[in-house]
Amino acid sequence: MIDILSYQFTVSGLLILGLVALLVGMAKTGVAGAGMIAVPLLAMVFGGRESTGIMLPMLIIADVLAVRHYHNSANWEHLKKLLPFAVIGVFLGTVIGGMVNDKVFKLAMAAIIFASLGIMIWQERTKDIAIPDNQWFAKGTGVLGGITTMIGNLAGPVMAVYLLAMRFPKEQFIGTAAWFFMTINVIKLPFHAFAWKTITLHSLALNLLFLPMIGLGAYIGIKIISLLPEQAFRHFVIAMTGVAAISMLF
Repeated sequence: MIDILSYQFTVSGLLILGLVALLVGMAKTGVAGAGMIAVPLLAMVFGGRESTGIMLPMLIIADVLAVRHYHNSANWEHLKKLLPFAVIGVFLGTVIGGMVNDKVFKLAMAAIIFASLGIMIWQERTKDIAIPDNQWFAKGTGVLGGITTMIGNLAGPVMAVYLLAMRFPKEQFIGTAAWFFMTINVIKLPFHAFAWKTITLHSLALNLLFLPMIGLGAYIGIKIISLLPEQAFRHFVIAMTGVAAISMLF
């Protein structure tokens, strides 16, 4: 066992933590699904509840890097629709998350991701349908996104369904998601620190140790996305969501 800041790690656990930091950086700069793969990996090391507190500061660091790169690409009209209801979802997620165990949590998240995947595939097969303009679609996405991001840092598939439905080009997709998640993740901090007590000074110090890996992941993500054509990016989002759903089950 390796002792780091009062945490006891096996070599494999330490390598997984480094990989998680890399995947989080990649996810936030456009490699959709990488963050969803990181969630079950981190849960293997820390367990479901504690892992959410370890991951949240990593996500915020990566969010800042993503916003810095894509800050001019966000669609603020849609953010104004989503964010107020996402905050409501965070409150609901705080309550719900305190009542579910790890097994139920993993099954619920897998179900949500698979449902999101089905909707994404249906959207791609019916491209001639009109772009959804229903207020309830934005409100429902906001609330569900808030709940899933609070309970398991897994709102990526929910937001991907919405952003793909809006037919956003890839940079607007990433920029809007970056601003959305940075805002919501900062709002989540006090809930994790004071309600769930999953964030401590020790966990924050651990996050800082892996800052270089997050930065490297963000750089890799930007390079990968710059090479993908628009249609390939949409298919990439769907494929990575499928991988994440399967990884959550196993």
